Amino acid sequence: MNIRVFPALLEGSVIPPPSKSQAHRALMAAALSGGFSVLKNLAPSQDIQATTACLSAMGSRFVPMDNGDIQVHGLGYSIPQHREPWLTQFNCGESGSTLRFMIPVALFVQGGGQFAGRGRLMERPQKPYFDIFDEKGVFYEQKDGALTVKGELAPGEYRLPGNISSQFVTGLLYTLPLLKGGSEIVLTSQLESKGYVDMTLEMLGRFGIRIEVLEGGFSIPGGQRYRPCDLTVEADWSQAAFWYAAAFLGSRVEARGLEGGTCQGDEVIERLTSWLSQPGDMEIDVSNCPDLVPALALMAAVRSGTARLINAARLRMKESDRLASVTQVLTALGAQVEEGPDFLKITGVSELAGGVTVDCCNDHRIAMMAAVAATRCKEPVTLLGAECVRKSYPYFWDDYRKLGGKFDVL
Repeated sequence: MNIRVFPALLEGSVIPPPSKSQAHRALMAAALSGGFSVLKNLAPSQDIQATTACLSAMGSRFVPMDNGDIQVHGLGYSIPQHREPWLTQFNCGESGSTLRFMIPVALFVQGGGQFAGRGRLMERPQKPYFDIFDEKGVFYEQKDGALTVKGELAPGEYRLPGNISSQFVTGLLYTLPLLKGGSEIVLTSQLESKGYVDMTLEMLGRFGIRIEVLEGGFSIPGGQRYRPCDLTVEADWSQAAFWYAAAFLGSRVEARGLEGGTCQGDEVIERLTSWLSQPGDMEIDVSNCPDLVPALALMAAVRSGTARLINAARLRMKESDRLASVTQVLTALGAQVEEGPDFLKITGVSELAGGVTVDCCNDHRIAMMAAVAATRCKEPVTLLGAECVRKSYPYFWDDYRKLGGKFDVL
């Protein structure tokens, strides 16, 4: 779907969609619990649909309720008897969380599986798991766009780098408590995206799982079982960031329904927006909030001064090479952006010209960045592949229009 967006400031209030990161974690825990859980405020984004489909393939059931909530029928105490003589196929769509969370869980529940995906998903690095599998004697093979894993995880020490993706840590934190004996995760480098691991620990605690946080790792007692839990998924701060950017660019937009004091690390957007509103040169370390980079870069593009967004190398392995795609799109719109190996340097300009066609690069956050940028452009902006917002914010364009955004579907 291609869309031509016309310059027009937005006005009104909007409730961002449910937190995708929190929903993934709630669905996983509920599916592993021994009973029925009710999850409220889930949005049918493509990533969440992928997680639900994979957990269904494993044997859990998701029953829609009349009020829109979802009742999850967990695998619970049948897990040890659930192994099948064949390998289940898991389609993870384009969701890195689904893939990396599911791999160790599938090894425990079913002895493995065959994982596939779309877009760039299967190109994203899995080496932290592969190094563990080599050590633990777990078979893996990656070919023809699919990953096969087969074997069992045993209690013991698991060494992981903390600076590649917190998703590997989360996958093990969900699985190791179910093993018969205790285990320990040892981080071999500093943990980045710590807020996501904090969110994992909070969710595990809600479902009755105990994890001890150590200096440089985690101690995980074995023989634990997930207990069912009813909960409401919070609104997503990472999606709210684009409405913060719209307000920064001059729109009168307010994001509502957001929880303060949340474990969502992207809550920092509130503080960073205030910081960017001050003129002058600055540097922002985005290692713990990488998903905010498109919104932060857009705000930096129209402020007085130069901003450097540093420690951002992991963005090269997102739905797009996000350092390159942010640079490409904002530069086309008239911004001054310099791309480095692990940083962006943005020198603010007084206005964005627009009047161009930009490729959304099959990246939901690039599409939303471009849509918000168009509100400040002098000329219309055409977005190619604008439907990619469905990955995380399926009703983004509906909200955009309700706020007064003007666009035509071409």
